[in-house]
Amino acid sequence: MIKKLIFLALIAGVGYMFWTGLAEYKAAESLNRISSYYAQDGLKEVGAANLVTAVVVTYRGLDTLGEVSILFLTASILGFFLVSGKEPKIPLQDSSEILKTASKLLEPIILLFGIYVFINGHLTPGGGFQGGAILASALILAYLANPNEGINKSIFRITESISGVVFVIIGILGIVLAGGFLDNRLIPVGSIGDLISAGIIPIIYIFVGMKVGAELSSIVTNLKHSPKNNVE
Repeated sequence: MIKKLIFLALIAGVGYMFWTGLAEYKAAESLNRISSYYAQDGLKEVGAANLVTAVVVTYRGLDTLGEVSILFLTASILGFFLVSGKEPKIPLQDSSEILKTASKLLEPIILLFGIYVFINGHLTPGGGFQGGAILASALILAYLANPNEGINKSIFRITESISGVVFVIIGILGIVLAGGFLDNRLIPVGSIGDLISAGIIPIIYIFVGMKVGAELSSIVTNLKHSPKNNVE
């Protein structure tokens, strides 16, 4: 009974905090100084039709580096605690022919769409994180369709490492040769709306997409080979 009362009190306290915050919330009626600068000068400076991309990859490039680092740490921690090096002694139940056939048709389309999303991140909604997540979803479908087939996990480690190193190198070159970390003006900005435009942003998103896709795929692979999923 006491535990239930404590639980209800906690729920009531959290609910009160949320209610107080919502009651006092007032929507901003105008952009602040930084947002106004992004809106007025962002397109001209970076040449990206997708202004969100310009903010995430250039103006807030260090934040993006932190987000990618957190994802890398998550994948590493899961790999450390879950991987045992043991393979299932009894094969997993095979999937249906319908799922196998559908996966063969859908996997290339999913991979192509994921590549499209991060290559065109400077032109349309999308980018490296979204495209990388789509790439990883193709691996999930492959595991569902063929649960007993393995994959070389070193591919993910190599891809993730190379992408991360290149990402940091581009950021440092931005400091040395341009105006700051991940400054996209390392190469000509080009014309807004063209596929080859926005300076170095498309290249950055290609490597971010590969890095995120490899890290999420590594997480999925580690979960698949977790000792809890091995049949003794």
